[in-house]
Amino acid sequence: MRVLSGFVLGTLALLLACELLLRVLPVSGATRVGTYVDPKIPTFQPLLETDYATGWDLRNAQRLRTNEMGFVAERSFKPDPNAVALIGDSFVDAASLVPKDRPAQQLEAALDGRRPVYSMGTAGSSLLDYAERIRFAHERLQIRDFVVLIERGDIWQAMCGSGNVASQCLDPASLAPRTELQPPASTVKRWLRQSALARYVASQLKLDPARLLGTLFKRTEPHAPAAPGAPADRAADGPRLSPAAFDAVLAAFVERIQPFRDGRLLLLVDADRRALAQGRVPADAQRQAFMQRARAAGLQVVDVEPLFAKHFASSHLSLEIGPYDGHPNALCYRLFADAAAKALAADRTGPEVQR
Repeated sequence: MRVLSGFVLGTLALLLACELLLRVLPVSGATRVGTYVDPKIPTFQPLLETDYATGWDLRNAQRLRTNEMGFVAERSFKPDPNAVALIGDSFVDAASLVPKDRPAQQLEAALDGRRPVYSMGTAGSSLLDYAERIRFAHERLQIRDFVVLIERGDIWQAMCGSGNVASQCLDPASLAPRTELQPPASTVKRWLRQSALARYVASQLKLDPARLLGTLFKRTEPHAPAAPGAPADRAADGPRLSPAAFDAVLAAFVERIQPFRDGRLLLLVDADRRALAQGRVPADAQRQAFMQRARAAGLQVVDVEPLFAKHFASSHLSLEIGPYDGHPNALCYRLFADAAAKALAADRTGPEVQR
């Protein structure tokens, strides 16, 4: 009993020491996601200050602040027809960067400060979630011009169960629209959020106890070698949609944004930056099909792949935060912002838009 009690007390002392140490380090804090401003738009808790960092060694530590609507933004959102809404997922949040390097601030600078840019990004969201934010910005904030930063996984992630749905998705079997909100946090989860050690394990180490237990009793099969002539890279970071599902996602997106298209709606489509950095030409048939269909529906589309290819033709500087994080870095956002500002300034029917 003496040995057992010594072991228990020693373990508790170690856990307490870890908790106290992590409380003074920038461990990612609880964001308390909820539908604070609209029943279909989950956001962080409004007027929240919290820490954010990447990985076990707490890289890229930042202090995040949310505005009165729960978006990570340095400015308040007030009704303003002159404003531009920048919409997307964690690419728009850009939590790993200092505020001046984030896309909203860079787009505002590229517009010479003539127009405020509202950063309306939500991590873990996808294409149909963006349509709801377009509706919200138009109805509540009188915004007419939108820039939607399309990440390569946004199309297939619009299917329910993808793990990247904030609220709006399509049922994978029936392709019917569905609302898939996260359930409220349980009492145990709310209690664990108060612990820096628990947040470190969940947010920095990304350990899921249920998944960990499952892998302990699961046999791992070696991957089969690629077939001769198969492409060296995946076309996108996720599964391919069937033609019917692809059509359904795009049709649902266009239908939902249609009532709010009384100004500019610009789709800024990301590319496979890692393939381009290696001198390879990415092959993504669904990405190309998405852009073609969006243009056919009357949407303004900017394909940034030629811009990135031009960059890598003269520079070895990466466009990502690091090998451990494929999110765009400050330089990449500058290219995004310049392209968006040029497209917004161009005549709608001019040759630049047509290209």
